[in-house]
Amino acid sequence: MTSLSLQSSNGVALGSFPADGIAVVIGTSGGLGSAFVDLLAGNSTFAAVIGLGRSSTPPLDLGSEQTITEAACHVADMGADLRLVIDATGFLHGDGFAPEKSLRQLDPEHMAKAFAVNAIGPALLMKHFLPLLPRSGKSVFATLSAKVGSIGDNHLGGWHSYRASKAALNQFVRCAAIELARRQREAICVALHPGTVDTALSAPFGKSGLNLLAPPAAAASLLSVLDHLSPSDSGGFFSYGGQRLPW
Repeated sequence: MTSLSLQSSNGVALGSFPADGIAVVIGTSGGLGSAFVDLLAGNSTFAAVIGLGRSSTPPLDLGSEQTITEAACHVADMGADLRLVIDATGFLHGDGFAPEKSLRQLDPEHMAKAFAVNAIGPALLMKHFLPLLPRSGKSVFATLSAKVGSIGDNHLGGWHSYRASKAALNQFVRCAAIELARRQREAICVALHPGTVDTALSAPFGKSGLNLLAPPAAAASLLSVLDHLSPSDSGGFFSYGGQRLPW
């Protein structure tokens, strides 16, 4: 896959997906998740766009596999092909936790929270939603990882729980893609780096000189990346510009 230029919020075609399928976005309470829903709802490719989260109907809570099971059954019962699933969930700070600057700050409760939201929850989404992807025609499951989860790109250290949990997520994606290819050869499972998006997750770090992306622009760029993916890209880790990132 070649690198892509940053797309505008109204420049998403999604023509590589078969028409009249279902798109699902998980984590719609966040700025990026809601931007995905808005862009997909305004696109004619999909017959239905479903936003799922703790306040949706049915609710989906990453900490409860039962709710994930029920949400997946709800999607399956709709009758149309599930063509796109975007997991826009993630945990960096909150509940009294902040990214660690050194090993001295490691806290088991913080680590458990990070792994529960950033790795275990998305892995359970793969468990229940990947089997719903059709056996023919393009379909994609994409989960939001982070460049700081790359082991090969880690030159600064710190942010231990976030880095490690996103690295674990990347491994789940790789394993899931290998298994997926055995039964759904045209389906794609990837991890995405969205860049630093102007949301509550990045708010405490917005003054560090980073190039903040507005949620609609970031979502449009990521959708453009998904539109250009092929089955040979499954199991990969891609940035919002389309570049393949190191593990």
